[in-house]
Amino acid sequence: MGSARTGLVERGAELLDRTMAFAMENPTMMAAVIIGLLALVAGLYLLRRFTRPRGARLLDELKQLEEVAVLLHPNPDPDAMATGIAVASLADQVDTDASVQYAGQVRHQENRAFQTVLDLDIDQIDHVSDLAAEHVVLVDHNRPRGFAGADSVLPFAVVDHHPGDGTGEAFTDVRTDYGAASSIIAEYFDDLNATPVPPAKHKSEVDATYTVPSLVATGLLYGILTDTKRLTSGCSAADFNAAGFLYPGVDEDRLDRIANPEVSTEVLELKARAIAGRDVRGPFAVSDVGRVSNADAIPQAADELIQLEGVTAVVVLGEREGTIHLSGRSRDDRVHMGRTLEAALATLKDASGGGHARMGGGQLSLHEGVIRTVSGEVVSRNALADRLFESLSGDV
Repeated sequence: MGSARTGLVERGAELLDRTMAFAMENPTMMAAVIIGLLALVAGLYLLRRFTRPRGARLLDELKQLEEVAVLLHPNPDPDAMATGIAVASLADQVDTDASVQYAGQVRHQENRAFQTVLDLDIDQIDHVSDLAAEHVVLVDHNRPRGFAGADSVLPFAVVDHHPGDGTGEAFTDVRTDYGAASSIIAEYFDDLNATPVPPAKHKSEVDATYTVPSLVATGLLYGILTDTKRLTSGCSAADFNAAGFLYPGVDEDRLDRIANPEVSTEVLELKARAIAGRDVRGPFAVSDVGRVSNADAIPQAADELIQLEGVTAVVVLGEREGTIHLSGRSRDDRVHMGRTLEAALATLKDASGGGHARMGGGQLSLHEGVIRTVSGEVVSRNALADRLFESLSGDV
């Protein structure tokens, strides 16, 4: 045994000597071999990194941070809040402190019920200095907005399903073919073989490296349901798969309480005004509800108006504190609502619009109480309605 080991050592030493001699005699060739090996190693590393499931890749990025701010879009809805708490849960499971934050207000009664029933710990911000951490993850939107200094924020990561070219410094996942951002995050958990925790159990009772807490599963499912109209509009196979994955962890009692909150008198009255004051031209309807104290009631009125027989696309608009808010709904294959609103508002000053095929939104600022074009011309409210009808008809 000893002689065999000695012989092996001697052969190894001889091979090393030959290699060193070859390197001395052929330095250019040896350098090329070394560079080739380094390139191979780097290529294998990049291949492994970028072919791994995106959930695992996001988790790897979160592991490198001590703390992170998860930022929702202004006036967040259930899909935004659900994705926010879900990313925070992922961060928590790799010992990264996460704070969920948002600008604006949580006003819609369904959104308030979502926050209350799930007892969400989310913080309101007004200025970039209010962000809880240097590294920011954007969810359900891909460009920071809605607070002072938003333009100075360079997101660390972006997870979204809305059109846009915003990106994250370390991680970007924007899937416009998904009906909800919640579906993307649910897929991340599935990528990690996480186990949804049933509402009657504690996560310590589940034998799994990663889990989906019941409150998170319930929130994500509701986020999917709201953004896809109960899985009936604008959804993909991925949204159905995500809902099925989350189901074992869903708390049905909490889900029912979120889905059936009390509706304020103001919202009901605004819906009635939208229906009574509608202007219908062919299959399209536009309704200007005037001044409102709750802008979140405008999309609810649009949801109501689109149910009217013979109406296939609607836009509801209302004014609050010098800003006109617009919300559109379409069940007409000829009308892409996001592009419709974008086109209708394109030439107006301080105006923007966009969204998906079935739903969209927009807003424009009043100047001295009136609507103006970019060139300064005054546009009446009736002319704005005409412009919306033209855009709905494809004439803009």
